[in-house]
Amino acid sequence: MSVIETIKEQLESNDILLYMKGTPRFPQCGFSSRASEAVMACGERFAFVNILENQEIRAELPKYANWPTFPQLWVKGELVGGCDIICEMAENGELEALIKETAANSEATDAE
Repeated sequence: MSVIETIKEQLESNDILLYMKGTPRFPQCGFSSRASEAVMACGERFAFVNILENQEIRAELPKYANWPTFPQLWVKGELVGGCDIICEMAENGELEALIKETAANSEATDAE
């Protein structure tokens, strides 16, 4: 499987996915720390990929996403944005609404 196929599979398999440096419990940069804290504060489960352990994804995802930096939050296969956008959405309530709605729809789909 190519790196792009792996990225597509990750996005299809996870409705809420954060590509970040490190992990939510042990972020390896300030931007990833702020972004993961904002997503965790929404109170829903989400997947993450530590790009420091995945050099191929780290190299290819910015080209695929047309977004040069990390972290990157993806919801339902769509790029939401990086740290600044995530934190801005968290401040105005948009992030929690998006995350909770996505999680609720995922649970409804799983139950079917």
